[in-house]
Amino acid sequence: MFIQTEPTPNPDVLKFLPGRTVLAEGGREFLSMEEAERASPLAEALFSLEGVRGVYLGSDFVSVTREPSGPSWPQLKPALLAAIMDHFTGGLATVHDAQETPAEPVYEGQVAEIVSEIKTLLDTRIRPAVAQDGGDILFEHFDAESGTLWLRMRGACAGCPSSGATLKAGVENMMRHYVPEVQRVEQSL
Repeated sequence: MFIQTEPTPNPDVLKFLPGRTVLAEGGREFLSMEEAERASPLAEALFSLEGVRGVYLGSDFVSVTREPSGPSWPQLKPALLAAIMDHFTGGLATVHDAQETPAEPVYEGQVAEIVSEIKTLLDTRIRPAVAQDGGDILFEHFDAESGTLWLRMRGACAGCPSSGATLKAGVENMMRHYVPEVQRVEQSL
């Protein structure tokens, strides 16, 4: 098995491409060993390594966030590669529970149509580009009165030094162009 690695715009995140499906759909983010123990044998194995602060599982990639004060990438990378390889060659499940989806606000009428346009634009144009950098971006909510769209950054994008620029220069400009009701985009924490 050959696993490719790619740097991301976030210097504390490295993207691993195992050459096979990681998750059949969606993405999963784990920010602690406790979350990983309940839901993902792969994330649990990665958290067992010193210096791992976060794990994001995408459709065909795994992004690992390291502790800035922990081991450097040259020190940590071989252990991460071994853990990912052991997981996939062992035929283990990537996750063992259904993803819990938080309740989303209910939108009606014209606002529901606007939210549908926003989600379509996110899914077709923005999320694929963000996934190339080892992250994800999710719809949180839309305030029609102020025109504010709230999005959540995950994986390599969460905490990335350039995530603010990505939201403002990239996502906000595209949203305002295609969905004029969106006046600004903010990051949910």
